[in-house]
Amino acid sequence: MGSHDGEADELPPPPPLPPNVVPIKAEDASGESLPNKPAKPKRLPMARPGIGRKGQPIQLYSNHFKVAVKSTQDFFFHYYVNLKYEDDRPVDGKGFGRKVMDKLQQTYCSELSDKEFAYDGEKSLFTVGALPQVNNEFTVVLEDVSTGKTAANGSPGGNDSPGGSDRKRMRRPYQTKTFKVELCFAAKIPMSAIGQVIRGEENENSQEVIRVLDIILRQHAAKQGCLIVRQSFFHNNPSNFVDLGGGVTGCRGFHSSFRGTQSGLSLNIDVSTTMIVKPGPVIDFLLLNQKVDHPSRIDWQKAKRALKNLRIKTTPANSEFKIIGLSDRKCNEQTFSLRRRNGGDGDCDTVDITVYDYFVKNKGIELRYSGDLPCLSVGKPKRPSYFPIELCSLIPLQRYTKALSTLQRSSLVEKSRQKPQERMTVLHDALQRSNYDSDAMLRACGISIAPNFTQVEGRVLQAPKLKAANGEDIFPRNGRWNFTNKKFINTCTVEKWAVVNFSARCDVRNLIRDLTRNASAKGIQMDEPFDVFEESPSLRRAPVSRRVDDMFEQIKSKLPGAPKFLLCLLPERKNCEVYGPWKRKCLAEFGIVTQCLAPGRVNDPYLLNLLMKINAKLGGMNSLLQIEAPPSIPHVSKVPTIILGMDVSHGQPGQSDRPSIAAVVSSRQWPLISKYRASVHTQSPKQEMMSSLFKPRGTDDDGLIRESLIDFYTSSGKRKPDHVIIFRDGVSESQFTQVINIELDQIIEACKFLDEKWSPKFTVIVAQKNHHTKFFQTGSPDNVPPGTVVDNKVCHPRNFDFYMCAHAGMIGTSRPTHYHVLHDEIGFSADEMQEFVHSLSYVYVSKEHDGHIIAPICYAHLAAAQIGTFLKFEEMSDTSSSQGGHTSLGSIPVPELPKLHEKVGSSMFFC
Repeated sequence: MGSHDGEADELPPPPPLPPNVVPIKAEDASGESLPNKPAKPKRLPMARPGIGRKGQPIQLYSNHFKVAVKSTQDFFFHYYVNLKYEDDRPVDGKGFGRKVMDKLQQTYCSELSDKEFAYDGEKSLFTVGALPQVNNEFTVVLEDVSTGKTAANGSPGGNDSPGGSDRKRMRRPYQTKTFKVELCFAAKIPMSAIGQVIRGEENENSQEVIRVLDIILRQHAAKQGCLIVRQSFFHNNPSNFVDLGGGVTGCRGFHSSFRGTQSGLSLNIDVSTTMIVKPGPVIDFLLLNQKVDHPSRIDWQKAKRALKNLRIKTTPANSEFKIIGLSDRKCNEQTFSLRRRNGGDGDCDTVDITVYDYFVKNKGIELRYSGDLPCLSVGKPKRPSYFPIELCSLIPLQRYTKALSTLQRSSLVEKSRQKPQERMTVLHDALQRSNYDSDAMLRACGISIAPNFTQVEGRVLQAPKLKAANGEDIFPRNGRWNFTNKKFINTCTVEKWAVVNFSARCDVRNLIRDLTRNASAKGIQMDEPFDVFEESPSLRRAPVSRRVDDMFEQIKSKLPGAPKFLLCLLPERKNCEVYGPWKRKCLAEFGIVTQCLAPGRVNDPYLLNLLMKINAKLGGMNSLLQIEAPPSIPHVSKVPTIILGMDVSHGQPGQSDRPSIAAVVSSRQWPLISKYRASVHTQSPKQEMMSSLFKPRGTDDDGLIRESLIDFYTSSGKRKPDHVIIFRDGVSESQFTQVINIELDQIIEACKFLDEKWSPKFTVIVAQKNHHTKFFQTGSPDNVPPGTVVDNKVCHPRNFDFYMCAHAGMIGTSRPTHYHVLHDEIGFSADEMQEFVHSLSYVYVSKEHDGHIIAPICYAHLAAAQIGTFLKFEEMSDTSSSQGGHTSLGSIPVPELPKLHEKVGSSMFFC
């Protein structure tokens, strides 16, 4: 390309383009940008337009610790690490790297002029300043490698099972292994890029320099024997363990990462929890995991899935191995070929021997119970080695990556709660115990970490007022409000309805009486139900689809016409198996509004919450924000404005082939901001970017946005929205530019597809729950008050972000939501944006308190979750190994979701 540059001047100019033709740019055609041509100008996250002033000032601490960097004149040198065995085979096993590099540093310290390493455990190594030699090739000998390399002939391991080429090696008193290490120069990163991080300049160097600092922390943790999960570290300390049942243990550790903030570089430290497999005898784990009381009751197919890839120690040799599976036959029947010496003349012969006899007769080890059980299989799949199960124990700190049961999850939540004071103490102790000042690599970088929490000034915004019926005010207190003695502002009529009972134990007559009484107190006219349909007891054990079909047959045969509403009683918690198929039948096939409940502890507050949902689903409104009527929201009330909430939800761990579900929730009936509808699509598993916002097919667009825009238009008096405010959940900082370039472009295209001349203004805000910044009140053990907002000190040095705790933390420590305004054509000031977001935390239909996160995003979660239950996933779960399955993107066609029936398409079915 470059060599032709000179000739381009002599060519005649291209002919003029006819109007309405968009030229294809060369870079679009070839898929890559051309050299020397400016790339398409990308939208970048916007700069902060100033800081907020409104609200009552409040002094807070944050779990950010200031970092001082002495000199930034140096460079980090990045080397690519190539590990090989003596015979030039690449080293494939994980876990060798750190041992080899530690030994390399000891052996060659003078050749390396005593350089400190920051090594990521795999392929990257960083030093401050260059290594002295140009050519860095070293030979490293590790003694006594008890890394679970077995004898090569498929025997159960041990020195007297010679085989093939390993024969000589096995006779040495030590197992030694020789490695070749090549360090190839890859790049040079100026430490001065830390200055760019602090100024908020995003570029290759500033991202890399933070990566190096984070690797140093990981290495520090690895040297202390921690389990490392991304930027979180877990010590093998039983006082950090909580038993969750089923052989699973919750393990408490710490997240640590460096961040550029307005007050400089800071280290963010927070409590973090992961799940590990309960260490100890393998048989104990299996009994707990399958909830059985005797090895004879173990389901070995399930056991094989649960154990695959876990690491064990075997007695009495105390060697470590990775489980690859189970033997096909029992321990006392599974044979292998043992070579043994024949008399004194050195000849060998081979005998077949069972694993049981080998250990009992040859090794003299007593086996009490595992003769009749399968053996654990370790080593290479083609030539496995077998161990009786009772000689094997699971080593500590191994992650459990399958989905938790509902019970395990609630146990984890309950046991890992910490009040703000306790959390502060734990974090303070963690920082002291980790003793970063002693870390040689941090010292080499001239980095020191302050021991104290950062002080931050927050502001507490006043809770917005709400309106109930008859113009009555509701004043939220401490983030909660109640409807005692007040009626809903806009009520529905519950008519043509019936009750269906899927074998729940419940006095249905009493329930209906209490529900009707509460309904009339709130101003809802509730007729008598037409009938109560009880499930026939013989169907209780039938397949779910049959139970649902049967119930609908009953309804059809007895009701004069289609019901407008069905109240559904479920036998146990709401997530019972009937839920998904029932919702699908009602919402997709028949268009019937339905409300499910599990009548466990039904009291008046419970029924009030239920009625709030029923009223909203049937088109009523429970309360209004005072600023909605008469409308007085800056930028929203005067100009037709649609609010979108967008989220993608993925399958749980261990369901890697489950499609992801993308939901778009949109506001309707402008100038209201508390009425919403939802559209949901499936997309490829684990794909975070939304692929179905704009889907042109001929003259049609099947995307999610078109539906939202048309509904807004028809419900808002035939007005097109001139402002589009997009709230996007669940994306990390690395994906921000994709949201404002790829996703926003799709939304703009969907608008243009409807009307070429229409160009609304867009504002894009990302909301994050999964971050590690927390706030604590100075001089008070309580959580920060609802309405607390922070946009200084620990926020981004340049971008428009802020933290908001809109809710009162009832249990544990409040987690603020981190909002990032990435793009704003509408022109909100900091105060206007923060107050708008605060208001949207108070428009929830049910639950008389504000949400952790604004309503449109919460509704997007709920819609994705509810419609997700329409798809049958039961057969998919539990198939992955303990490492979590993997599928390549787009390798399987993604099942389509059934479309909602038009009768309920624009209802708040999800609330």
